[in-house]
Amino acid sequence: MAYDKFDILKTTAVPLPIENVDTDQIIPARFLKATERKGFGDNLFRDWRYNQDNTPKKDFVLNNPKYSGKILVGGKNFGSGSSREHAAWSVYDYGFRCVISSFFADIFRGNCLNIGVLPVQVSAGFLQKIFTAIEADPKTEFEVSLPEQKVTILATGESENFDINDYKKGNMTNGFDDIDYLLNIKKDIGEFAKSTPL
Repeated sequence: MAYDKFDILKTTAVPLPIENVDTDQIIPARFLKATERKGFGDNLFRDWRYNQDNTPKKDFVLNNPKYSGKILVGGKNFGSGSSREHAAWSVYDYGFRCVISSFFADIFRGNCLNIGVLPVQVSAGFLQKIFTAIEADPKTEFEVSLPEQKVTILATGESENFDINDYKKGNMTNGFDDIDYLLNIKKDIGEFAKSTPL
């Protein structure tokens, strides 16, 4: 399933300075019955966002109107725990296109890259600068450049580069998942098959 192409993202960010956020906190297990990538954003951080009577918890960041944007900034070791794809689906479906942290669980990172969410891993020091900038001004904008592999705090000009696999970078630039990539090179695959003896 194709998703939005990722090039340069310029937006405000939502801070979640909590370490070791696991996939069950991102999307509780009771919401994993659906098989389509739809509606999961409603239950992103469900138990942190809502009381048992479904009223919003006023002290949770996603319920605070002063924070908005397409970047979620998390603490160290974001996305640990189970391998559920639904955690990445819920982040995407809510509207985030990038998650920034100083460390990601490998499976969560891979699931994000497969569905169009860019996981940007920065140093602990730069992550703290991002949190500080948001705390000083929730309207602070950040620029995440996939071509340059760089995230910049626009208010100060401070930036840091991040790593990404070339294959995944190409897929995100084109809005491809793994199947889209194969379909895109279908002609090349066919020509290779014809030229290769069995």
